[in-house]
Amino acid sequence: MKIKALFLILFISFSSVVKAQEAFSKELYIKDNDTLQYRMLLPENFSKDKKYPVVLFLHGAGERGSDNQKQLTHGSKLFLDKMNRGAFPSIVIFPQCPKEDYWANANVDRSSYPLNITFPENEAPTTALSLVMNLMDDMVKKPYVQTDKVYVGGLSMGGMGTFEILYRKPDMFAAAFAICGGGNPDTVTSFAKKVPMWVFHGAKDDVVTPQHSVTMVNAILNAGGTPNFTLYADDNHNSWDSTFAEPELLTWLFSNTKTNE
Repeated sequence: MKIKALFLILFISFSSVVKAQEAFSKELYIKDNDTLQYRMLLPENFSKDKKYPVVLFLHGAGERGSDNQKQLTHGSKLFLDKMNRGAFPSIVIFPQCPKEDYWANANVDRSSYPLNITFPENEAPTTALSLVMNLMDDMVKKPYVQTDKVYVGGLSMGGMGTFEILYRKPDMFAAAFAICGGGNPDTVTSFAKKVPMWVFHGAKDDVVTPQHSVTMVNAILNAGGTPNFTLYADDNHNSWDSTFAEPELLTWLFSNTKTNE
Protein backbone atom coordinates (compact mmCIF):
# COMPACT_ATOMS: atom_id res chain seq x y z
CA MET A 1 0.00 0.00 0.00
CA LYS A 2 2.84 2.39 0.82
CA ILE A 3 4.41 1.77 -2.57
CA LYS A 4 1.10 2.44 -4.31
CA ALA A 5 0.61 5.65 -2.31
CA LEU A 6 4.13 6.81 -3.17
CA PHE A 7 3.56 6.00 -6.83
CA LEU A 8 0.31 7.98 -6.78
CA ILE A 9 2.03 11.01 -5.22
CA LEU A 10 4.84 10.86 -7.78
CA PHE A 11 2.34 10.49 -10.62
CA ILE A 12 0.29 13.48 -9.45
CA SER A 13 3.46 15.55 -9.07
CA PHE A 14 4.69 14.52 -12.52
CA SER A 15 1.29 15.30 -14.04
CA SER A 16 1.35 18.79 -12.47
CA VAL A 17 4.78 19.48 -13.93
CA VAL A 18 3.72 18.27 -17.37
CA LYS A 19 0.58 20.41 -17.21
CA ALA A 20 2.65 23.47 -16.29
CA GLN A 21 5.10 22.83 -19.11
CA GLU A 22 2.25 22.65 -21.60
CA ALA A 23 0.37 25.73 -20.36
CA PHE A 24 3.33 28.08 -19.88
CA SER A 25 4.83 29.10 -23.21
CA LYS A 26 8.61 29.09 -23.61
CA GLU A 27 9.99 32.58 -24.17
CA LEU A 28 13.35 34.32 -24.62
CA TYR A 29 14.24 37.90 -23.78
CA ILE A 30 17.44 39.18 -25.38
CA LYS A 31 19.16 42.39 -24.34
CA ASP A 32 22.52 43.26 -25.90
CA ASN A 33 24.53 40.04 -25.54
CA ASP A 34 22.51 38.57 -22.66
CA THR A 35 19.53 36.23 -22.78
CA LEU A 36 16.85 35.59 -20.19
CA GLN A 37 14.74 32.46 -20.51
CA TYR A 38 11.24 32.63 -19.11
CA ARG A 39 7.87 30.94 -19.17
CA MET A 40 4.61 32.82 -19.58
CA LEU A 41 1.02 31.90 -18.79
CA LEU A 42 -1.68 33.90 -20.54
CA PRO A 43 -5.26 34.15 -19.29
CA GLU A 44 -7.79 31.77 -20.78
CA ASN A 45 -9.39 33.31 -23.86
CA PHE A 46 -6.63 35.93 -23.94
CA SER A 47 -7.39 38.95 -26.10
CA LYS A 48 -5.03 41.78 -27.01
CA ASP A 49 -8.08 44.05 -26.90
CA LYS A 50 -8.40 43.58 -23.13
CA LYS A 51 -6.15 44.62 -20.26
CA TYR A 52 -4.76 42.17 -17.71
CA PRO A 53 -2.74 42.26 -14.48
CA VAL A 54 0.79 40.87 -14.59
CA VAL A 55 2.42 38.67 -11.94
CA LEU A 56 6.20 38.21 -11.90
CA PHE A 57 7.41 35.20 -9.91
CA LEU A 58 11.06 34.68 -8.94
CA HIS A 59 12.13 31.12 -8.13
CA GLY A 60 14.67 29.87 -5.59
CA ALA A 61 18.34 28.97 -6.02
CA GLY A 62 17.58 25.29 -6.54
CA GLU A 63 15.65 26.04 -9.73
CA ARG A 64 18.45 27.94 -11.45
CA GLY A 65 19.64 26.58 -14.75
CA SER A 66 19.23 26.78 -18.51
CA ASP A 67 16.42 24.32 -19.22
CA ASN A 68 13.64 26.95 -19.02
CA GLN A 69 11.68 24.40 -17.05
CA LYS A 70 12.80 23.99 -13.43
CA GLN A 71 11.53 27.44 -12.44
CA LEU A 72 7.99 26.06 -12.73
CA THR A 73 8.61 23.55 -9.91
CA HIS A 74 7.12 25.72 -7.16
CA GLY A 75 4.24 28.11 -7.62
CA SER A 76 3.08 27.33 -11.14
CA LYS A 77 0.32 25.04 -9.85
CA LEU A 78 -1.19 27.95 -7.91
CA PHE A 79 -1.61 30.02 -11.06
CA LEU A 80 -2.73 27.05 -13.16
CA ASP A 81 -5.57 26.21 -10.79
CA LYS A 82 -8.77 26.44 -12.81
CA MET A 83 -10.63 28.38 -10.13
CA ASN A 84 -7.77 30.85 -9.72
CA ARG A 85 -7.46 31.35 -13.47
CA GLY A 86 -11.16 32.10 -13.65
CA ALA A 87 -11.19 34.44 -10.66
CA PHE A 88 -7.92 36.23 -11.42
CA PRO A 89 -7.25 36.31 -15.18
CA SER A 90 -3.70 37.58 -15.51
CA ILE A 91 -0.38 37.23 -17.32
CA VAL A 92 2.06 35.22 -15.18
CA ILE A 93 5.81 35.33 -15.83
CA PHE A 94 8.36 32.83 -14.47
CA PRO A 95 11.91 33.82 -15.52
CA GLN A 96 14.83 31.44 -14.94
CA CYS A 97 18.06 32.59 -13.35
CA PRO A 98 21.25 30.99 -14.76
CA LYS A 99 23.11 28.62 -12.47
CA GLU A 100 26.03 30.97 -11.93
CA ASP A 101 23.89 34.07 -11.24
CA TYR A 102 21.53 35.26 -8.49
CA TRP A 103 18.39 37.39 -8.37
CA ALA A 104 19.75 39.65 -5.61
CA ASN A 105 23.02 41.18 -4.55
CA ALA A 106 23.75 38.72 -1.78
CA ASN A 107 26.97 37.39 -0.32
CA VAL A 108 26.16 33.80 0.65
CA ASP A 109 28.48 31.76 2.86
CA ARG A 110 27.41 28.12 2.52
CA SER A 111 30.00 26.73 4.95
CA SER A 112 27.42 26.45 7.75
CA TYR A 113 23.66 26.53 8.32
CA PRO A 114 21.63 28.64 8.51
CA LEU A 115 23.47 30.31 5.65
CA ASN A 116 25.41 33.45 6.50
CA ILE A 117 23.93 35.99 4.08
CA THR A 118 24.71 39.69 3.78
CA PHE A 119 23.13 42.14 1.35
CA PRO A 120 25.36 44.92 -0.02
CA GLU A 121 23.39 48.03 -0.92
CA ASN A 122 25.28 50.19 -3.37
CA GLU A 123 26.03 47.69 -6.11
CA ALA A 124 24.65 47.36 -9.62
CA PRO A 125 21.96 44.73 -10.04
CA THR A 126 23.02 41.27 -11.10
CA THR A 127 22.80 40.43 -14.79
CA ALA A 128 19.82 38.18 -14.14
CA LEU A 129 17.87 40.85 -12.26
CA SER A 130 18.80 43.50 -14.83
CA LEU A 131 17.30 41.33 -17.55
CA VAL A 132 14.15 40.78 -15.50
CA MET A 133 13.77 44.54 -14.96
CA ASN A 134 14.26 45.21 -18.67
CA LEU A 135 11.74 42.52 -19.51
CA MET A 136 9.22 44.08 -17.14
CA ASP A 137 9.88 47.54 -18.56
CA ASP A 138 8.98 46.18 -21.98
CA MET A 139 6.03 44.19 -20.64
CA VAL A 140 4.28 47.16 -19.04
CA LYS A 141 4.42 48.97 -22.40
CA LYS A 142 2.16 46.36 -23.96
CA PRO A 143 -1.34 47.75 -24.64
CA TYR A 144 -2.97 44.73 -23.01
CA VAL A 145 -1.20 45.16 -19.65
CA GLN A 146 -3.04 46.79 -16.75
CA THR A 147 -0.13 48.85 -15.48
CA ASP A 148 -1.71 49.69 -12.12
CA LYS A 149 -1.98 45.98 -11.29
CA VAL A 150 1.55 44.61 -11.69
CA TYR A 151 2.74 42.28 -8.92
CA VAL A 152 5.89 40.46 -7.86
CA GLY A 153 6.61 37.55 -5.54
CA GLY A 154 9.26 34.94 -4.96
CA LEU A 155 10.68 32.32 -2.65
CA SER A 156 14.10 31.99 -0.97
CA MET A 157 16.55 33.53 -3.47
CA GLY A 158 13.43 34.80 -5.23
CA GLY A 159 12.19 36.35 -1.98
CA MET A 160 15.51 38.18 -1.81
CA GLY A 161 15.07 39.21 -5.43
CA THR A 162 11.57 40.46 -4.60
CA PHE A 163 12.89 42.83 -1.95
CA GLU A 164 15.63 44.03 -4.30
CA ILE A 165 13.46 44.64 -7.34
CA LEU A 166 11.06 46.59 -5.14
CA TYR A 167 13.70 49.10 -4.11
CA ARG A 168 15.00 49.34 -7.67
CA LYS A 169 11.50 49.60 -9.20
CA PRO A 170 9.28 50.98 -6.39
CA ASP A 171 6.86 52.64 -8.81
CA MET A 172 6.18 49.54 -10.91
CA PHE A 173 4.44 47.20 -8.48
CA ALA A 174 1.01 47.37 -6.86
CA ALA A 175 1.81 44.66 -4.26
CA ALA A 176 4.39 41.99 -3.47
CA PHE A 177 4.94 38.84 -1.44
CA ALA A 178 8.25 37.43 -0.25
CA ILE A 179 8.64 33.84 1.00
CA CYS A 180 11.61 32.79 3.19
CA GLY A 181 13.76 35.59 1.79
CA GLY A 182 15.57 38.61 3.10
CA GLY A 183 17.28 41.81 2.08
CA ASN A 184 19.06 44.95 3.14
CA PRO A 185 16.82 46.83 5.61
CA ASP A 186 18.38 50.14 4.57
CA THR A 187 16.70 49.84 1.14
CA VAL A 188 13.08 49.68 2.26
CA THR A 189 12.45 53.43 2.45
CA SER A 190 11.97 53.54 -1.34
CA PHE A 191 8.99 51.16 -1.27
CA ALA A 192 7.74 50.79 2.33
CA LYS A 193 4.84 53.23 1.94
CA LYS A 194 4.25 52.54 -1.76
CA VAL A 195 4.00 48.77 -2.07
CA PRO A 196 1.77 46.63 0.17
CA MET A 197 3.65 43.49 1.20
CA TRP A 198 2.94 40.07 2.62
CA VAL A 199 6.04 38.40 4.07
CA PHE A 200 6.15 34.68 4.88
CA HIS A 201 8.74 32.53 6.67
CA GLY A 202 9.07 29.29 8.58
CA ALA A 203 10.07 29.67 12.23
CA LYS A 204 12.22 26.53 12.00
CA ASP A 205 14.00 27.54 8.79
CA ASP A 206 17.59 26.34 9.10
CA VAL A 207 18.64 27.46 5.61
CA VAL A 208 17.58 31.11 5.49
CA THR A 209 17.01 32.19 9.07
CA PRO A 210 13.58 33.77 9.69
CA GLN A 211 15.41 36.67 11.29
CA HIS A 212 16.00 38.00 7.76
CA SER A 213 12.26 38.40 7.23
CA VAL A 214 11.79 39.78 10.75
CA THR A 215 14.47 42.37 10.05
CA MET A 216 12.83 43.45 6.79
CA VAL A 217 9.36 43.63 8.34
CA ASN A 218 10.70 45.75 11.21
CA ALA A 219 12.44 48.04 8.75
CA ILE A 220 9.27 48.46 6.69
CA LEU A 221 7.27 49.25 9.83
CA ASN A 222 9.88 51.79 10.94
CA ALA A 223 9.71 53.39 7.49
CA GLY A 224 5.95 53.84 7.78
CA GLY A 225 4.79 50.75 5.90
CA THR A 226 2.14 48.31 7.08
CA PRO A 227 3.19 44.82 5.91
CA ASN A 228 1.41 41.56 6.54
CA PHE A 229 3.69 39.01 8.19
CA THR A 230 3.03 35.28 8.58
CA LEU A 231 5.48 33.12 10.52
CA TYR A 232 4.69 29.41 10.31
CA ALA A 233 5.59 27.83 13.64
CA ASP A 234 6.28 24.36 12.30
CA ASP A 235 7.78 25.12 8.86
CA ASN A 236 11.43 24.75 7.96
CA HIS A 237 12.74 26.27 4.73
CA ASN A 238 9.82 24.98 2.70
CA SER A 239 7.32 27.57 3.84
CA TRP A 240 6.16 28.07 0.25
CA ASP A 241 3.74 25.14 0.40
CA SER A 242 2.01 26.76 3.37
CA THR A 243 2.07 30.11 1.59
CA PHE A 244 0.55 28.77 -1.62
CA ALA A 245 -2.16 27.11 0.47
CA GLU A 246 -3.18 30.47 2.00
CA PRO A 247 -6.78 30.94 0.82
CA GLU A 248 -6.48 34.74 0.85
CA LEU A 249 -3.12 35.10 -0.90
CA LEU A 250 -4.34 35.77 -4.43
CA THR A 251 -7.45 37.60 -3.25
CA TRP A 252 -5.22 39.95 -1.27
CA LEU A 253 -2.65 40.29 -4.07
CA PHE A 254 -5.10 41.22 -6.81
CA SER A 255 -7.10 43.51 -4.51
CA ASN A 256 -4.21 45.98 -4.59
CA THR A 257 -4.08 48.69 -7.24
CA LYS A 258 -1.18 51.07 -7.66
CA THR A 259 -1.95 54.71 -7.01
CA ASN A 260 -0.36 57.67 -8.73
CA GLU A 261 0.87 59.16 -5.46
